[in-house]
Amino acid sequence: MYWAGPDIVGAFPDIPHNDEKPPQTPEGEKTLDSHLRSTRAVTGYNVQATDGEIGHVDDFIIDEETWGIRYLIIDTGNWWSGKKILISPRWIKRISWSESKVFVDLSSNTIKQSPEYIEGSPLSREYEAALHQHYNFHGYWVDEPIILKDSH
Repeated sequence: MYWAGPDIVGAFPDIPHNDEKPPQTPEGEKTLDSHLRSTRAVTGYNVQATDGEIGHVDDFIIDEETWGIRYLIIDTGNWWSGKKILISPRWIKRISWSESKVFVDLSSNTIKQSPEYIEGSPLSREYEAALHQHYNFHGYWVDEPIILKDSH
């Protein structure tokens, strides 16, 4: 792992990865499988809601202070009117590397009604609060410790 914390760079924490067998290693050798993937490798993966596909991973929003993946940008263009929406990595149920799919435990209708993400626009706490409220999740900022910056 590169850095510790709730949103490790490039990793999708707390997401089951049980659809693939780990590589075989000679007897007596330890194997590590951190499921670390490049964002490039996951870009383009289809996103599966509880009742069907809703889009594909188009890009990522990375927190500049923690280097954690804050959101996945989902392009619904091939499924609906071309709207882009955000999904937090915390809302992912699992990722299937073999199927190139990201599974979320949300209905397509809930996702369809999500606040639209306008690419390139800065994220405000007001937008993030509305997004989390829409999906009925509390904000990530509730779980994160307050970091006091040294004024010296």
